[in-house]
Amino acid sequence: MEELPMEKVSKKKGKEEKPDVRGKFSGRIGYVLAVAGSAVGLGNIWRFPYLAAKYGGGMFLLVYLILMLTFGYVMIMSETTLGRMTKKSPVGAFGTFGKKKFLKFGGWINAVIPMLIVPYYSVIGGWVLKYLFEYLRGNSETLAKDGYFTEFITSSGKVEFWFFVFAVLVFAVILAGVKNGVERVSRVMMPMMIVLAVVVAVYSVTRPGAVEGIKYFLIPNLEHFSMMTVVAAMGQMFYSLSIAMGILYTYGSYIGKEVDIEKSTTQVEVFDTGVALLAGLMIIPSVFAFSGGDMETLQAGPSLTFITLPKVFSSMGVGTVVGIVFFLMFLFAALTSAISLLETSVSTLEDELHWKRWKCCLLMAGVMLVIGTASSMGYGVWDSVRILGMQFLDFFDFLTNSVMMPIAALATCLLIVRVVGFEKMDKEIELSSAFKRKKLYHFFLKYLAPLCILVILISSIANVFGWISM
Repeated sequence: MEELPMEKVSKKKGKEEKPDVRGKFSGRIGYVLAVAGSAVGLGNIWRFPYLAAKYGGGMFLLVYLILMLTFGYVMIMSETTLGRMTKKSPVGAFGTFGKKKFLKFGGWINAVIPMLIVPYYSVIGGWVLKYLFEYLRGNSETLAKDGYFTEFITSSGKVEFWFFVFAVLVFAVILAGVKNGVERVSRVMMPMMIVLAVVVAVYSVTRPGAVEGIKYFLIPNLEHFSMMTVVAAMGQMFYSLSIAMGILYTYGSYIGKEVDIEKSTTQVEVFDTGVALLAGLMIIPSVFAFSGGDMETLQAGPSLTFITLPKVFSSMGVGTVVGIVFFLMFLFAALTSAISLLETSVSTLEDELHWKRWKCCLLMAGVMLVIGTASSMGYGVWDSVRILGMQFLDFFDFLTNSVMMPIAALATCLLIVRVVGFEKMDKEIELSSAFKRKKLYHFFLKYLAPLCILVILISSIANVFGWISM
């Protein structure tokens, strides 16, 4: 196979370049656990159950699984393969294939997204830490009271403190490096998170009145199907797999040519879907039993996790124990995702600025301090300051998730179809993979993936501005 430009030994002023010291995963398992840790985050736990309950239960789950095995598979394979092929983070990966403005834009939009997400994501991680701390203190009844969450997030000093604690934990892992930090933490946290999720799910499905909720969630019913079922499932799958965040490019650049990309992708699909299923079983049956079957109780986002669930746990009679287990699991999910976002950001800065790792971490600390502080105080002392009518945290979430990520994914599709070509992609994948879904990959990436991405972009923006309800 012809070497890519960055793989050739170049000479400058008669001297060879220094050998590549880029971080690496120890192997396929380390890579899979790190990617799964990135994929399994807030979206799986507070967004998936809500959307599943609202858009058809079992039908939503079936559509989600189909999209996971097609659209999700294609995008994971594409970004990971480009990362391994170029051994670069997003900007470098796009730049490898030329210096056109389109390529520079595609690389940078993929790279900037995690830099904007990780600060406000860490604010939410701080909320999780705060709730876990209160459950450990035995304050489950206090957390279940009306107005507690609102009182907390409007107390800017408290939110800023917990944001800072969470951010320090994430930076500690990143400073340790790829193998000793990112991979080691993923190897420990992912299995622990799965075990804790199973414990909560088993407890939830065995509550009196939970059976109807289980049936609704697991058994497809054609009467519950609508086009919004497909649109909502597509959007959820897109966000929950860490697609278009630069993460898969970066993590792909850390694996060797011997790693089976297709097999690894399948394992990531299984991990992510398994946790999404567990999240549904943790939340839908228990809320169903608590509300007497009223699905309106199952609200989206923070309201579900920080308002509804503490009330549900409190009604169970063992709210403290269940709360500790749930928020510990939730903390692991938030940490592994935040770690992947920060690692991608630092890796890009290392590649583009040629700085040492600690200097790049210092620069990202400044970015996190500015955006994170704005996000943590956006519901408190800075509540009157709005962008497009949104608080800072909501605005950054809208900008990255609803606008930038679909555009970044579209840039990846265009890069492969118009510039790289399927021949080079196939050759890279087949170095270590049987590539059993090659025909599906070609057809979906060329024709259906761009269409799906445009649907996500339009529906996400329409949802934010209230033109449609998701």
